[in-house]
Amino acid sequence: MARHMTREQKQTACRLDAKGLSHKEIARDLNYSLHAIEVALLGDYRRNAPADEWTPAPGRLSADEREEILVGLSRGESMSSIARGLGRAPSTVTREVAANGGPRHYGAWKGRCRARASSLRPKTAKLDHPALVQQVTAWLEELWSPEEIAVRLRIVFPDDPMMHVSHETIYQSLFVQGRGELRRELTRCLRSGRTARRHQGRAVRGARITDMVMLSERPAEADDRAVPGHWEGDLIVGSNSRSAVGTLVERSTRLVLLLHLPNGHDAKNVEVAMRKAIATLPSELARSVTWDQGTEMATHASFTVATGVPVYFCDPHSPWQRGSNENTNGLLRQYMPKYTDLSTHTARDLARIQRSLNGRPRKTLGYMTPLEKFAEFVALTA
Repeated sequence: MARHMTREQKQTACRLDAKGLSHKEIARDLNYSLHAIEVALLGDYRRNAPADEWTPAPGRLSADEREEILVGLSRGESMSSIARGLGRAPSTVTREVAANGGPRHYGAWKGRCRARASSLRPKTAKLDHPALVQQVTAWLEELWSPEEIAVRLRIVFPDDPMMHVSHETIYQSLFVQGRGELRRELTRCLRSGRTARRHQGRAVRGARITDMVMLSERPAEADDRAVPGHWEGDLIVGSNSRSAVGTLVERSTRLVLLLHLPNGHDAKNVEVAMRKAIATLPSELARSVTWDQGTEMATHASFTVATGVPVYFCDPHSPWQRGSNENTNGLLRQYMPKYTDLSTHTARDLARIQRSLNGRPRKTLGYMTPLEKFAEFVALTA
């Protein structure tokens, strides 16, 4: 509490007194003693009091409007009634009251001081803590998204607010000129590789394959993701469709297996790579594979005979039926951009990328990593 009331505080006390508030209510609002308020109201409130010249920007709540809110609450009026009297939206009054003590403890002076502090420019950057910048930078370089980073920070540093930041702040630090907290070149680590976020569709190829078993016949246990072992598969294709990498994503845990296809991505080579990948899994975690109607699955029947794993096919032009795989392919483009030659990636390169993806926290897993979630299921089946 300041030793001397400012001229504006004394003027506020006089206005609230004229509006019918008790001296006790005025003292509580201005956070001064009852005696100080009575002295201010009885004396010359302009004498020896420094001025406070701040006024809110047009469209913002004025000091008088905040005082009317305080008076209305003291009379037991509803938020809607107070808003009508002010000619404001009820949501404006509701937010103002909620941010400054709630209906029972609302402070008009507190609200005014808070609004003034928020209006000051320039603001202190949120990403100005060196340890926070270092951690965010490290995870961006691991190709984590800003949202993954923001939530994981709260998991890893639950009791350290200085290590918390929103994903929007990270985006702004990357995209807005002049911020300077994060290096601008880190934008290349974002999945899109762009400096603005926008929706992008994806074309889905389709072809007729003999003896297809459609998705509608897939076991119901695969739909709700409660039982692990159901996989979604696809190819990501390089420049001019001359190279490709296969992807398998487990629906429950989002674990990724990458298929190395050094000899081409025709049906026979894809089948060989899939057999090799499935052989690394416990039988309880290899129950089915869902694929689109690409010709690389033309030998699906022989794959099922060899592995015991049935293959189910999506409807044409329905990528959402393999949502986990589509999302993962988007992540993979950070490592293997479109229109590049994917044959340059060795089996060792793919193993490194696979480890990176499986060690990356996922929103849909409560920001656990696929490896952590998969380990849970393996432990249950052991």
